Amino acid sequence: MKRALICGVSGQDGAYLAQLLLSKGYQVWGTSRDAQVSSFANLERLGIRQDVHVLSMAQSDFRSVLDTLTRSEPDEIYFLSGQTSVGLSFDQPAESIESITVGTLNLLEAVRFLNKKIRVYHASSSESFGDIKQGVGATELTPFRPRSPYGVAKASAHWLVANYREAYGLFCCNGILFNHESPLRPTRFVTRKIVSAACRIALGSPERLILGRLDISRDWGWAPEFVDAMWRMLTQDEPDDYIIATGSTHSLEEFVANVFRCLGLDHRDHVDSNAEFYRPTEILYSAANPEKANQILQWKASVSFEQMIENLVDAEKLTMSQGR
Repeated sequence: MKRALICGVSGQDGAYLAQLLLSKGYQVWGTSRDAQVSSFANLERLGIRQDVHVLSMAQSDFRSVLDTLTRSEPDEIYFLSGQTSVGLSFDQPAESIESITVGTLNLLEAVRFLNKKIRVYHASSSESFGDIKQGVGATELTPFRPRSPYGVAKASAHWLVANYREAYGLFCCNGILFNHESPLRPTRFVTRKIVSAACRIALGSPERLILGRLDISRDWGWAPEFVDAMWRMLTQDEPDDYIIATGSTHSLEEFVANVFRCLGLDHRDHVDSNAEFYRPTEILYSAANPEKANQILQWKASVSFEQMIENLVDAEKLTMSQGR
């Protein structure tokens, strides 16, 4: 039985990845900052909480990271933890950069110190690219030009992984995931904010949905199928970096319009754009070319933009009906 350690198991990707690995017969271990008080609500929601062994780990503390690896003895590590909000990184740049870069460094050093053949997946990010020229999707060779503290931190961590792979021979991969959504997204994420507000409005709430820029464009995918690509990276003969995305870009206004349309509403009657919600610097256009993953990993996104939004709306309606 293979043993996998998921750092950040309580998040959206961590929970879906745990579910996937359990279905493949893995023994799954997961970390959070304090496993004694964490609710692990996402694992509970997926019905797998009792199947995951949880440990406390402070990723900024090398000894804590080393102790976690020693106790869990993983064959594979999926490093998904650290600050995850682009917006929050503007308010807390030092914490964002430290939690992501130092945490990644500590993990890589711990794996090198143990001198075991542990395979490592690192959650890189499309935010590292910054703005992409319209009509040209980013590839694994596209230069990084991040436009947020979060993007800067992820770009730094990405190159740490690449350096440890080349300098020390570690089997470590960067998964450069573009935006991916699910019902497990926290409410601080704009996509969940939009879906939640639209569902309340459809039930009669008089509120208006206030957003920042509506002209930004992203490649949005369905998170439950993205985690399969993470696992596939660690099954390859050689470690490498891969872009994981749908290859299709849509504006935030398209996202909003589709959400309200699913509820029989016109978004223009309920949504306002306010400059107060603009970020200091913003990626206006993001696009991806996932051909490498399609060819080598045999992975391709199957859930369309429209179906993803229907899934999010249906899940939110169910959550509201159950009073969660």
